[in-house]
Amino acid sequence: MIRAFALWVLMAAPVGAVQCDVRGYYTVCAITPQTEDLRLFRADSDGTVYGSFSAIERAAGPLAFAMNAGMYHPDRSAVGLYVEERQEQMRLVTNAGPGNFGMLPNGVLCIGSDWARVVETLRFEREALDCTYATQSGPMLVIDGDLHPRFLKDSTSRYIRNGVGQSEDGKTLYFVISDKPVSFYDFGSFFRDVLKTPQALYFDGKISRLYAPSIGRDDGGFSMGPIIGILAP
Repeated sequence: MIRAFALWVLMAAPVGAVQCDVRGYYTVCAITPQTEDLRLFRADSDGTVYGSFSAIERAAGPLAFAMNAGMYHPDRSAVGLYVEERQEQMRLVTNAGPGNFGMLPNGVLCIGSDWARVVETLRFEREALDCTYATQSGPMLVIDGDLHPRFLKDSTSRYIRNGVGQSEDGKTLYFVISDKPVSFYDFGSFFRDVLKTPQALYFDGKISRLYAPSIGRDDGGFSMGPIIGILAP
């Protein structure tokens, strides 16, 4: 009877469902873009910024997963490229600049109808990818299997950080948040050495937050700009 019940549970589990777990001092949510309706949220049709996971749920319904997804200005508009439902709200920024965003190379998370890619910004510009949703952030954490060249192993700059990496076969996105302050070097190394992602992109630090009801996690804090999420079935 127990064996039969276990088999029923496995058969009933939704294919491609969000899988979140804790690995050391990182929380990892694995998502399959081919089967999950991954999308970006920033403001409603009237231009009112959501700013929080709860505001999205009030407007659109329960979330199965959500995370802040890119840097933003004080008015919560995106710093770099931002595309929502094929509508470009902010253009691609290719030049170097101040802060983490401008520490080139930076990159773009591009989401299509049943696929997603983490792409370095200049490569994204050359390939002219057609994104249903897109968010630009920076710096890249891992580029073609290598850490960002400006990361220092002995850096003392440590924050709660979050980002996204893409598996080598392109079928899985790993959304990661550190559960204690870490350096860029340590954060990028986790993507490269543990998750084995050849491409990974930094989203933000200090304000980093995760909504993962499957593990009972609902982070509060400052109002956010772009948010990436999946609406529950």
